[in-house]
Amino acid sequence: MPRIPPLSRKPNTYYNGQEGQDTMDVIPEGYSRLGYGFQEALVQARKNNNIGTFFKDGFKNVLDMWLGVAPIVMAIGTTALIIAENTQVFSWIGMPFIPILELLQVPEAAAASESILVGFADMFLPALFAEGIQSELTRFVIASVSVTQLIYLSEVGGLLLGSKIPVGFKDLAIIFLERTIITLPIIVLIGHIVF
Repeated sequence: MPRIPPLSRKPNTYYNGQEGQDTMDVIPEGYSRLGYGFQEALVQARKNNNIGTFFKDGFKNVLDMWLGVAPIVMAIGTTALIIAENTQVFSWIGMPFIPILELLQVPEAAAASESILVGFADMFLPALFAEGIQSELTRFVIASVSVTQLIYLSEVGGLLLGSKIPVGFKDLAIIFLERTIITLPIIVLIGHIVF
């Protein structure tokens, strides 16, 4: 995915405009990867010698998640559920996947197509759409695709849009579709082998 647009077109800069440097694989002379990793771990461990600070920082992070992220996640998830349950929006936008699923010989392709793109709103919504599907292969495909899509507006997407990372809504939608198109045939092949 980092080699495919839109991610490949993003500049390799930090949030403050500095150029990125590839220092991940720079191992000093006389060290192996494991030895240097162990040395760096010891340096980091020596910096963190106060358990009170550890719990204090952890509590701040948890509180930040509860108060800053959870309301956004719940709002997007609830809105997506309302749209999914009371409108035909996801049925319409899932229609282009019907021929693809039929070509891949996925049973109940029309029902499965609705659930493929609903995962953009929330990871758990495809499970609601798969409730009436009888084919184990189709349910496997829906569940696996929804996990591999990774970009959900109610979780990761909300965090990315709220951060200083230069990724907009359009970029997230494109990344979501690319991940879906890449993983769908692989998952269907595995499903045909298993079932």
